[in-house]
Amino acid sequence: MKCGIIKCDIVLLGIIGVLIMLGILILAGISAPLSQQKIGNPTYFLFHQILFGIIAGIIAGFIFYKIPLSLIKKYAPGLLLINIFFLGLVFVPMLGISSAGAHRWINLGIVSFQPSEFLKIFFILYLASWLTSKHKNINSANRKFRFYNPKQKILSLNLNKLFDTLSKTFFPFLVILGFIGIFLIKQPDASTLGIIALVAGIMYFSIGTPLWHSILIFLMGAGSLYALVKTAPYRMNRFMVFLNPEIEPMGIGYQLKQSLIAIGSGGILGLGLGMSRQKFVFLPQSMSDSIFSIFAEETGLAGGLILIFLFLLFLWKCFNLAKKTSDEFSRLVCLGISSWITIQAFINISAMAGIFPLTGIPLPFISYGGSHIIAELIGVGILLNISKNKRL
Repeated sequence: MKCGIIKCDIVLLGIIGVLIMLGILILAGISAPLSQQKIGNPTYFLFHQILFGIIAGIIAGFIFYKIPLSLIKKYAPGLLLINIFFLGLVFVPMLGISSAGAHRWINLGIVSFQPSEFLKIFFILYLASWLTSKHKNINSANRKFRFYNPKQKILSLNLNKLFDTLSKTFFPFLVILGFIGIFLIKQPDASTLGIIALVAGIMYFSIGTPLWHSILIFLMGAGSLYALVKTAPYRMNRFMVFLNPEIEPMGIGYQLKQSLIAIGSGGILGLGLGMSRQKFVFLPQSMSDSIFSIFAEETGLAGGLILIFLFLLFLWKCFNLAKKTSDEFSRLVCLGISSWITIQAFINISAMAGIFPLTGIPLPFISYGGSHIIAELIGVGILLNISKNKRL
């Protein structure tokens, strides 16, 4: 289904519109007491989010909606390099903002932004462009290399061909991902690195690379995760709380305990919009990481299921769009953006419900924060761009 004046998928546009409106409604109630306490103006945080997050994101998304996909593909490497440059600026004194030992923000005076949030969309664009350029080589290498020789009916292994399949895509893919990982670990922002690695792995597998490549990537990723957890006490604490939610309810387990109280208090239909009790000091990061808990408290199980359904519907629409497009770059971009937003949403929701370790990542289109919602709306603009150009 297409829009009238704007030639794009109206259902996809409607899903995003509903998600943004839900975010505004919930944020209006959560932010008022905090905004009054810190700024003296109960609407400050809400209007800041609308102006520097949603409106700025709509403008950025519309720009990427209008840019020809061929130009987006051409300049994807440049966009990634610019983003990496800004990732380095977070460590520059007086320019980068440090909070709780993390260097993730750049101060622009009136506003600040988080380069790692934009890294998600620009890395997806770059990876889609790079994998598309390697597509023919991947198929050629797959035809040349086989563990099993059907004519001789025996297992065979040609080391030259094995190295050929690894050198064309596997090693370069690891180098690209490792280079990005250095910047994110240094910040540190392991949660963003995890999201990017998962999405990258999905895109890499979908291009037709051998299954054993993906198995190796998974094993290396699991080993890297173990090392990251072991070397950072706060990450280990998150896993300890995940394995034992009752541990230190007034210490490292406090956020999860309060989150579960908020979700449980909502019941079936919730306490009503603006009626949350946990938003009053009790639940940490109630406007950002923990906003789903407040959402579930105010709208209940019914509201939570509606929100989950909207993200699943978004995923289905994007997969359907990827299936209908004839362009490999567009297909990979659809897959990457939809995987990124959906995986991030379900990790956030699962963490707040205690079925995944706490990660500190925002809930797409809902959580407070301008950087993530601008990046997400850029992604939506590109999806709508693809939808108006797809050849059925």
